[in-house]
Amino acid sequence: MPFTIDKKFLKSSHHIIELKLCSIRLHDNSKFPWIILIPKRNKITDMSDLNSKDQILLIKEIVYVSKIMRKLFKTPKLNVEKVGNIVPQLHIHIIARYKKDSSWPLSVWVVKGKCYTVKALKEVINKIRMAFK
Repeated sequence: MPFTIDKKFLKSSHHIIELKLCSIRLHDNSKFPWIILIPKRNKITDMSDLNSKDQILLIKEIVYVSKIMRKLFKTPKLNVEKVGNIVPQLHIHIIARYKKDSSWPLSVWVVKGKCYTVKALKEVINKIRMAFK
């Protein structure tokens, strides 16, 4: 069965790049630089559902993307989270945080999100894609 991404992700995020294990997507919230890693495995809801090889690869890809996010967005702090309460499909959020952002020091979920404009979305997607090259 081919890998499928939950429809909620398709509505709320935009494709960036494919890594060996994860599909990388930009969450559509211009208040925070916010990437989602989705392992390309069906019916997986937790990291413990992955085989040991994929668990190791997931950690490596989380670290790889985290380094790109820190450098690209010049942030002193990243939130790396695996929640899955609304969308059970295994996914990892990597969010660049700043002391002056709209919800610091609280969670990003305490403030209403703001979608990117068409122009800003194109710019940030290109910026992130270039950082992966």
